[in-house]
Amino acid sequence: MLVGFALPLLGASGAVLAGTGAARLGPAIRADFPLLEQQVHDGVPLVYLDSAATSQKPAVVLEAMARHQERDNANVHRGAHALSVRSTDAYEAARDKVAAFVGAASRDEVVFTSGATEAINLVAQTWGRANLGEGDEVVLSVAEHHSNIVPWQLLAAERGVVLRYARLNATEQLDLPHLLTLLGPRTKLVAVQHVSNVLGAVAPVGEIVAAAQGVGARVLLDACQSVPHMPVDV
Repeated sequence: MLVGFALPLLGASGAVLAGTGAARLGPAIRADFPLLEQQVHDGVPLVYLDSAATSQKPAVVLEAMARHQERDNANVHRGAHALSVRSTDAYEAARDKVAAFVGAASRDEVVFTSGATEAINLVAQTWGRANLGEGDEVVLSVAEHHSNIVPWQLLAAERGVVLRYARLNATEQLDLPHLLTLLGPRTKLVAVQHVSNVLGAVAPVGEIVAAAQGVGARVLLDACQSVPHMPVDV
């Protein structure tokens, strides 16, 4: 399961902007983001660094959103009239694009949510309730975002699920050898972040997935920080 990611920002040309190097993330593309045209704090140009919480939208996205509101606004999958059909077609086309972007087999593997918090809670309250019981173990890391801790803590308090936490090593990377010692026959889920939103550390996902599958466990990967900045193929 790959949850809670945002697609990389696209400039007016459609080129991927995130992760292409600081030299290319300058004045040439700053103009694509109307929000950045303002000044704050006594005339200082706005510099926005909170994209992990809320990504700003380039003009091409804002224009597409406005065009939809002006021409096609209607419920998807809920009507047979022209506006609903166009909205549904656009919605499903977006799912196709996301599926292709992350290497999913089809749009059926893509579910849109408001963000990581809703996505992980959705997994915990559906798959978790159906598959986790007393004594079953969920392996996390000590570096997880609250979005990937609290849902499992609530399930643990309610159902007796055991939470086990992989530590970090001396360089504040995920301690893979320690995580591997936590896996066993009671492990049902390994839920970790791909890239830390605080430390920037990249988890060795290939080894984690292989080890988890080796004990019959599922893997939930918080990819909020990785998908916009590096190739991810599910």
